[in-house]
Amino acid sequence: MSIRVILCDDHALIRRGIRDTLADAHDIEVVGEAGDYGELRSLLRETSCDVLVLDINMPGRSGLDVLQVLKDEHSAMRVLVVSMHPEDQYAIRALRAGAFGYVNKGSDTQLLVAAVRMVAQGRKYITPETAQMLAESLTQPATGVAHEKLSDRELQTLVLIASGKRLSDIATELTLSPKTVSVYRARVLEKLGLTNNSEMTVYAIRNGLV
Repeated sequence: MSIRVILCDDHALIRRGIRDTLADAHDIEVVGEAGDYGELRSLLRETSCDVLVLDINMPGRSGLDVLQVLKDEHSAMRVLVVSMHPEDQYAIRALRAGAFGYVNKGSDTQLLVAAVRMVAQGRKYITPETAQMLAESLTQPATGVAHEKLSDRELQTLVLIASGKRLSDIATELTLSPKTVSVYRARVLEKLGLTNNSEMTVYAIRNGLV
């Protein structure tokens, strides 16, 4: 039985490239395509799939928002995130949000096929680069850009605030108290040398975090 895949990406050319790549695999069938969250919801009412190949950057609700919605709905659908963003910016966040895997759009096409197969089996797919990042984060202090000094929770808080989320929304999403989120926000401001949410948003945009 073929692995049924739905593609969700707002760029038709990218969807076509992914579709052509997957079409070469005998055991994978693309059963639908969507350009945004609205189209995806309509499609899912009519079509079931084993794996949703989802872009992070889309108009309206982002891929990370879609992951949260599916998580809230206790959806059994397995999601493989594809993105143009480097893995050091979004891979771990996507996995934490409920994705089963993360593939950079610049990766070798066979990696995408392998990732779809692994995710369809209910297994997590991470690249060697992401695995290395995870290992390094456990064994040595972060260096480089300022936001690498942030903990995982602090980075999540920065990105969510920069995305326009209120502290109460962030608390709900991260299953934390609003007071705890406020503490994370204060730490972000201190570590990055910023003073308010607007500056956090500008920082996040300049560093490709949102």
